[in-house]
Amino acid sequence: MKQWILVTGLMIGQLAGCKGQSVPSAVADRFVKGADVSWITQQEKEGFRFYQSDGKPADIFSVLKEKGMNTIRLRVWVNPQGGWNGIDDVLSKAKRVQAAGMRLMIDFHYSDNWADPGKQTKPAAWQGLKFDDLKKALSSHTTTVLTRLKENGITPEWVQIGNETNDGMLWPDGRASTSMANFAALVNAGYDAVKAVSPTSQVIVHISNGYDRQLFRWMFGGLAAQQAKFDMIGMSLYPSAADWETKNSQCIATIQDMIAQYHKPVMVVEVGMPANDPVTANAFISDLIRKMRSVPDQMGKGVLYWEPQSYGKWQGYELGAFDETGKPTAAMDAFRN
Repeated sequence: MKQWILVTGLMIGQLAGCKGQSVPSAVADRFVKGADVSWITQQEKEGFRFYQSDGKPADIFSVLKEKGMNTIRLRVWVNPQGGWNGIDDVLSKAKRVQAAGMRLMIDFHYSDNWADPGKQTKPAAWQGLKFDDLKKALSSHTTTVLTRLKENGITPEWVQIGNETNDGMLWPDGRASTSMANFAALVNAGYDAVKAVSPTSQVIVHISNGYDRQLFRWMFGGLAAQQAKFDMIGMSLYPSAADWETKNSQCIATIQDMIAQYHKPVMVVEVGMPANDPVTANAFISDLIRKMRSVPDQMGKGVLYWEPQSYGKWQGYELGAFDETGKPTAAMDAFRN
């Protein structure tokens, strides 16, 4: 028995390397389970509070970690009203992410406000720029934000160049249906800026509707034809309670197709479902995580919930995963399984 204990201790010591070092990531679960919680500082200023499932008050990052999450995604706006999601606000949240021991994804919208499939509005300060200067502005903004993080000892593991860029970004110049070449040039400007500051960060191009294989083939086929540079494909998936099983299967088919075509890993960087149906949301997320884990060669990298800490119909959003008392619902238990 003593010999077994000694051998076991030596094995554990070899894995840990030495006292104070963690087990190498090769033996840890690197599957991403996380959330975009970019609203959190604004919510807290408005008096929102958060609690563990047992009702004990807790910092939001502690609540998310207790539910099995290991990653946080933060959006970045250029010159936002009130400063929310601007560089200072992002840094404040990123420091908390790092203190919580969680992994970090940065999501550049390249806008002063929301960028999504229906709108990709240039920042006000960039409105009159010619295309070459627009690329420089995108590069400079990316560099400034990542450098600020780096100066504070923070290196994001992933960086998104654009948010839900189904038809490109920085319209009209970078509208993909008008000029895929321009969109690719903007992606490359962002990619090069990321790698210059943070060579280890994985660059993501992100579009929505993960179930729509044809959309992904059009977008990534076009980007590949224009020699766009990216390390990973990101997607959003927001099914209904009635169609989530079909959408999950379609999403996995899209993922497998993208991996076969472009040999890039894929992550579902946004999911959500109505907060008033947490049981169905749990089933949806649990199934999606199982299917992502089954993608060969660990090319299905993970699943992130979009703003799960929203409750009380914050800013009209009803797809959160916390109840009206600020506690996580059953939807969040999917990340612990």
